[in-house]
Amino acid sequence: MPKIDIDKLPILVGTGYPAPYDEPCLAREGIDISTATGLTQFGAKIITLPPGAWASQRHWHSHEDELVYILSGHPVFIDDDGEQILSPGDITAHPGGDENGHHMINKTDADVRFLVIGTRATEKDHCHYPDVDLDAPCTGKAMRVFARKDGSRF
Repeated sequence: MPKIDIDKLPILVGTGYPAPYDEPCLAREGIDISTATGLTQFGAKIITLPPGAWASQRHWHSHEDELVYILSGHPVFIDDDGEQILSPGDITAHPGGDENGHHMINKTDADVRFLVIGTRATEKDHCHYPDVDLDAPCTGKAMRVFARKDGSRF
């Protein structure tokens, strides 16, 4: 495959979360490198968080690994151990099955940009959201379906 021109890939704005859990992530911008280039075994995205935006709700995966590499800016990384300010070149790693929920928020006045790479195992992965009434149980299919923790649909 030839060199990938990131500037020619579509920018997706927002999130797939149902309301009201989508609100803090609505300004998030993502470039889905893997889908745009035909990769199927892992996901790779460049995420840009404008000031005030969240990358996601705090979450952890049963079967998907995630690796995050900070490209620019200083996001606040939040997990069960508290808050930590990250800098360009910092890396966070989240093995599938590690129940330490995590996410990032941009609390600065400048954009934050990072690369996230992760397993694509939605057919067997259960994504847990410890802080909100949101759940993404395994469906046996490639598409995630969000529900409340009691199993009811939005």
